[in-house]
Amino acid sequence: MSLKSLALIENWPVPTAAAAVVRADGTLLGTHGPVGHRFPLASVTKPLAAYAALVAYEEGAIELDEPAGPAGSTVRHLLAHTSGLAFDEHRVMAPAGERRLYSNAGFEQLGDHIAKATDIAFAEYLRQAVLEPLGMVSTSLEGSPAKDGVSTVEDLVRFATEVQAPRLLDPRTVADAMTVQYPGTKGVLPGYGHQSPNDWGLGFEIRDSKSPHWTGSSSSPRTFGHFGQSGTFLWIDPVAGAGCVALTDRAFGPWAVEAWPLFTDAVLADLRG
Repeated sequence: MSLKSLALIENWPVPTAAAAVVRADGTLLGTHGPVGHRFPLASVTKPLAAYAALVAYEEGAIELDEPAGPAGSTVRHLLAHTSGLAFDEHRVMAPAGERRLYSNAGFEQLGDHIAKATDIAFAEYLRQAVLEPLGMVSTSLEGSPAKDGVSTVEDLVRFATEVQAPRLLDPRTVADAMTVQYPGTKGVLPGYGHQSPNDWGLGFEIRDSKSPHWTGSSSSPRTFGHFGQSGTFLWIDPVAGAGCVALTDRAFGPWAVEAWPLFTDAVLADLRG
């Protein structure tokens, strides 16, 4: 089976693109493009890192509400971008829990915290905790847990299946990850400006009523996922009962702001069929 909407990636002004849609039971509804091609993920790395953090939590290596990062911050704050750390600098901009400051530095401190707690380098912990059990053999973390993952559509389909029907984690833990943390917190969604509220779960951005947004106008408010500055995204829409991965090798910009919502709306229309 193939969703016709996936062919829309042919019209994107990018050198290479691949996409897929998968149901919670792992049924692949369609793919388009070179699904085995390895793409830099940029910030789509964060949900993978967050999942590893949640495995560490369930294993008892860390607690979500234990101190981590800057003073007053916890693991939960780091996962939810409320630690107060700056975007790309290890400097505190606000008290923990006060503002949604999207932070690569926060995820780097999260990775360091887990590495110390487990005595395993974070890239290796991610491999053992998430990538290997899911058969994500083409995925690796080649630097920062915030942005240096490399993967394929094939592998991210495995991850999207796991998140929709968890085997590695208790479903209640995953439900927490897709539930708004620190409700009502305002902040800037990179590429889309100030959002009030700027809702986020644990490592996953939650769509809710954000506007403008990189998902579709018909995406349910419960949609969650992440996009990356390398021209990549992963969303899961629990109402539609499916997840979608699209990877490209052109940096995020006006082309993506225009193309991605139209693509997502077309995919959702196909799913409603």
